[in-house]
Amino acid sequence: QVQLVESGGGLVQAGGSLRLSCAASGRTFTSYGMGWFRQVPGKEREFVAAISWRGSSTTYADSVKGRFTISRDNARYTGYLQMNSLKPEDTAVYYCAAAAARVGGNPSLYSYWGQGTQVTVSS
Repeated sequence: QVQLVESGGGLVQAGGSLRLSCAASGRTFTSYGMGWFRQVPGKEREFVAAISWRGSSTTYADSVKGRFTISRDNARYTGYLQMNSLKPEDTAVYYCAAAAARVGGNPSLYSYWGQGTQVTVSS
């Protein structure tokens, strides 16, 4: 069992930065891949980024490539999403998720989800 808690969301102006954190309970987190997704009301959950359990492999949605960076610190059971050059269209609730097998853009790959943190980017 893995429990995930996101933090770090908030209100920021366009062009600004935020760093989201995803704190995990349970040592098994270190053997799980991790992903970040986002969702706005009325739309499907959208893939943002993913990282392998060892942190050696990452993948990004085209919409955030070059602006967002996913990372993890297994010693601290924590994952991160550094978001730079934020745009109003990045406004959403951001969720972290853990996958026991491979990671990718399909939400069905992930077994555990956090409660989400709101990110609002003003123009």
